[in-house]
Amino acid sequence: MPKAIRIATVTAIAGAVAAFLEWYGNRHDFFDLRIYVSAMRWWADGHPLYDYAQPDRVQGELYFTYPPFAAALLRPLAAIPVGATIVIFLIGTAVAIAVTTWWLVHPVALRHGQPPWFVVGIAIPLVFLIEPTRETFTFGQINMLLVVLILGDLLLLVPRNSRWAGLGVGLATALKLYPGIFVVYLLATRRWRAAITASAAAVGATLLAAAMAPRDSWQFWTHELWATDRVGRTDYTGNQSLLGLLGRAALPAEPSRLVWLGLVALVAVYGIRRAAQAARAGDEVAGLALAGLVGALASPIAWTHHVYWFVPAFVVLVDAALRERDLRPRLALLGLAAAGFLVLLRGVVSFDDWGIAPLPTDTVGEFLRRNAYALLALVLIAVLPVRTGVLDYRRRGAKWTDLPSHARVG
Repeated sequence: MPKAIRIATVTAIAGAVAAFLEWYGNRHDFFDLRIYVSAMRWWADGHPLYDYAQPDRVQGELYFTYPPFAAALLRPLAAIPVGATIVIFLIGTAVAIAVTTWWLVHPVALRHGQPPWFVVGIAIPLVFLIEPTRETFTFGQINMLLVVLILGDLLLLVPRNSRWAGLGVGLATALKLYPGIFVVYLLATRRWRAAITASAAAVGATLLAAAMAPRDSWQFWTHELWATDRVGRTDYTGNQSLLGLLGRAALPAEPSRLVWLGLVALVAVYGIRRAAQAARAGDEVAGLALAGLVGALASPIAWTHHVYWFVPAFVVLVDAALRERDLRPRLALLGLAAAGFLVLLRGVVSFDDWGIAPLPTDTVGEFLRRNAYALLALVLIAVLPVRTGVLDYRRRGAKWTDLPSHARVG
């Protein structure tokens, strides 16, 4: 394909995505980011951090729910104007998306003899397009900081057996608890040193925060962590965890916690086992995608902006499809990737108004629409292919020049 056509293709896709996002608009006006700023100012004025509350029309009251280490990092927001905070957030999130997409897609482009700038130039706008990213931007969430820490660790440091392997996962876990699933993943893949480093980093960051804010740390770990009502209604459609699925199905009753724990155990054991198999086969991207999807399903709360882990799963599907010589499995893999992308493009909360009050699910169609992420995650945990013989230039001892010449275009 001539370079001019490649440039025109990337430009056309980027322009179409920009036009869609302009039409879509800033639907949440950085609501969560404004909560961070208000909570930090409340804290800076001498109030107990976890006593801060802000009304919300859907959830009732919203609180600052992140661990104390995250609060310590966000504390400077108390002294920064909201407008400047928003600009910093937008730039940081956009850069994080570009960097992580490069990490995921660059090796795929090399393997298939395509210029990396071309493939990454197509992939980045598509990542911007899906609902998890749209919600991350318009709510002002810090998810992409966690993704950078986790992917940088699991794609760069861990494969190279770096002495710092595990540090990113540990810091991400100290910032927000659900990345702890990747500590489990490191243990399942028998990367003992990385798992110990991750655990030590999480504990060390938590103790540092406790030294800085002992009263607030004690309040969080002894009370607020266990107060599930602080994070919002579990039956709300935006919660795409297994508990959210069961909660919507059980309305107006409460879901059985025994059933939920049983499902979590089943999904976690199977999913982490598959993730470990992927890592042992050398498919680091499939391994971390499976672990991330397990974490989203197992967590009591998995808002749509939390479920980034479909992105590496789609990369695996497309790469596996292009490696297939037979037409039927190739079309099946591409079809699953396309269907999954369409699910995330439409989303579960962007174009449906589910109201404020708890809403029972009355039809099969409603069940599918309201639980689309959770159902897609279950499908991917079951069928995501594990690629063997994947040469990754990031591994220790592997060099870009080790790739065949046709895979070093551009």
